[in-house]
Amino acid sequence: MKNSWATVTVDGSAMGLYLSQPDGPGSFPAVIVAQNQDGVAAFTQEMTRRVAAAGYIGIAPQFYHREGEPKTPEETASFKNTRRDTNVLNDIHATINFLKGCANADTSRLGVIGFCMGGRIAFLAAAATNSFKAAVDFYGGGTYQQWGDRPAPATLAANVSCPIQGHFGELDKNPSPDEMRRLGAELTKLGKAHEFFYYADAPHGFNRSGWKGYRPEADETSWARTLEFFAKHLGGATVTKVAAAG
Repeated sequence: MKNSWATVTVDGSAMGLYLSQPDGPGSFPAVIVAQNQDGVAAFTQEMTRRVAAAGYIGIAPQFYHREGEPKTPEETASFKNTRRDTNVLNDIHATINFLKGCANADTSRLGVIGFCMGGRIAFLAAAATNSFKAAVDFYGGGTYQQWGDRPAPATLAANVSCPIQGHFGELDKNPSPDEMRRLGAELTKLGKAHEFFYYADAPHGFNRSGWKGYRPEADETSWARTLEFFAKHLGGATVTKVAAAG
């Protein structure tokens, strides 16, 4: 596995990309990894490496590039006021264009996965673009909330263009299980392919190791389901045993 950083320019700003690639010449399907609220820090980087260990090119764009990566909890909290879906979609398109320039990336088999705010971004990507073959949402809060002037992702459910898988903790408050069951019911009504899973005694961030809310069994089960889902819709993956994320 090869891990590296690259940079692209989006809206006049330099956006970092954390890239993790399987060994070998490819070509490989690719998966965009949408960060949690901490930015492209240890957890998001580890999840990107998990993606590569399964046989995909994993790439995590720094959605905070306009502000800079947060260095304190206070900075992280303040960034919530600056999030704009228009910017997010510009960043996603720039990431896809970067992948198109990678000789070992097969962008006809492109997935997206996200955690926390990134889970919301994964749903947005499935609903606001036609670029993806599969999307995975890990406890994406705020799906019914607007970031800027664009409609909230949940209101775009009729436009979802690929199968979606979701993983949610029964103890989570944002998103709450009831909110996600509501969204799941809407996807069912619309005939959109999806599968949502709920994990007992699991809070928000249940797959992030190193804190009291980590649930190893839910982590392993949800990741196995994720890899099966990507293998079905993207192909070309080797399922590997999960390693705990930091």
